Amino acid sequence: MAADVEFKIGTFAKGSGHPYAGLVLDETALDLEAVLRRLGLAKAEATLTVRTMLDDWEASFERLRNAANRVASDGLAKWRDLAAGLDPVRILPPVHPPGALLQSAANYRTHVIQLTVAHRFKGLGITEGMSDAEVYAKAAAMMEERARTGTPFIFAGTTAAMCGARDDVILPRRGTQHDWELELAVIIGRRARNVSRERALDYVAGYTICNDLTTRDLVARKDNVELGLDWIGSKNAPTFFPTGPFLVPRAFVPDPMKLRITLKLNGQTMQDETTADMIFDVPRLIEYTSTVTLMEPGDMLLTGSPAGNGSHWKRFLRPGDVMESSITGLGTQVNRCIAEEG
Repeated sequence: MAADVEFKIGTFAKGSGHPYAGLVLDETALDLEAVLRRLGLAKAEATLTVRTMLDDWEASFERLRNAANRVASDGLAKWRDLAAGLDPVRILPPVHPPGALLQSAANYRTHVIQLTVAHRFKGLGITEGMSDAEVYAKAAAMMEERARTGTPFIFAGTTAAMCGARDDVILPRRGTQHDWELELAVIIGRRARNVSRERALDYVAGYTICNDLTTRDLVARKDNVELGLDWIGSKNAPTFFPTGPFLVPRAFVPDPMKLRITLKLNGQTMQDETTADMIFDVPRLIEYTSTVTLMEPGDMLLTGSPAGNGSHWKRFLRPGDVMESSITGLGTQVNRCIAEEG
């Protein structure tokens, strides 16, 4: 599956207008439904959205491929009436309406080791009497064993936390240790159940960027220790899930395990790691998750966050902070932090 012209798709809005699906070429978003109609490639959808295109992704990709090639052949100037620059429009999460959010916890070796040193997780059999170096060495050995014999840890999030790649992030009044977690997200393009690792990438429509923010001091519930960690309460405040800017088709991401993930806070690099540091790679995550639940087109599977979170730096988000986040070939997010009103 290959296209002559590389393109992205996403969901956009002009001012307070309704969201629309866009075809992105050279930092320009074209109204996708209008483009397909003009080219005679439109289907009979009541409303064309990125989500409806994912329902039949193979056919949709070919339509998009043909449209991108023909627009590029004409030159964008001839399509000016259907185009908008990315600066004036609002960039929404690319899959609209969103599917399920499935998230992978503790999936980067160095990240888990750093968290272990920072928090001295008692559940890992590490005592407070050990030095940082001893804790680090023990955690590193445990991660190697987990990669060899373990399984991923998957949990669910809520779409109510999603916001766009350039939206403000609202820091809630609950908790104080608001932390960043930049992640590669996999967008599912085919119904997936009990998928083999060898065929797992066949079920991927494309990739995008997510910043799965977490309020660290709300993760462990002191009133219900026996119930474990509170992922809903610590991760799902409104705007705590900046997503996008685009869906980049799988055809244009030759190897998801060779992407660089970078997050800068107020211009200072905090996270800078490649996806090669994953404990469980993308095919293994899809294989495992599809044995746990049914994945549908439009669902998004997060793959974990690399080292360099606020817990490691002992620096959490404050009003006025600006996060600039990027992953190789997938675009950039810029999110300013503001305090919750009231």
